[in-house]
Amino acid sequence: MGYLKLATENFKSIKNQSERAMEQLKLEELHYSPTEESNSIAIIAKHMSGNLKSRFRDFLTSDGEKPDRDRDGEFEGAFQTREDLFSHWNAGWNILFQTLSQLSQEDLDKTVYIRNEPHTVIEAIQRQVVHQASHAGQIVYLAKLIKNEEWSTLSIPKGKSRQFNANMMSALNKEET
Repeated sequence: MGYLKLATENFKSIKNQSERAMEQLKLEELHYSPTEESNSIAIIAKHMSGNLKSRFRDFLTSDGEKPDRDRDGEFEGAFQTREDLFSHWNAGWNILFQTLSQLSQEDLDKTVYIRNEPHTVIEAIQRQVVHQASHAGQIVYLAKLIKNEEWSTLSIPKGKSRQFNANMMSALNKEET
């Protein structure tokens, strides 16, 4: 598997996991912040999207920190509807996926800049994978905190690992025969 395909799959997984967590919440829950210094899921999503828009718009030709980005503003305000939140969220992801689809293997060693700091294209993409994954973890953690007993797990439920592994091995053995 080529690097660009792998990175795209990783980003899709990160986006999907975040969305599966957010889908379990009402609008007011998406705006819940456990402390004054904490960010709500809505704010984290707003920041993730803003970061993607800045980093991946004109990716190969302009600095990843765009002059029109209002990073501080990403940590303020609220969305009036879930549709507004998800529209904003998807705008950043769409720019990322469009950019990745236009890159070639030859582009991977080119140099791009983020805040005037040089990165290879691979380094810049990896930097973003880490950034998005860390915020996705925050989203999932906050959603679990908010939903508590009503949380629908996104992975293997607690206490079910042995059963899950046995099922996986059984399915694998059936495929091999």
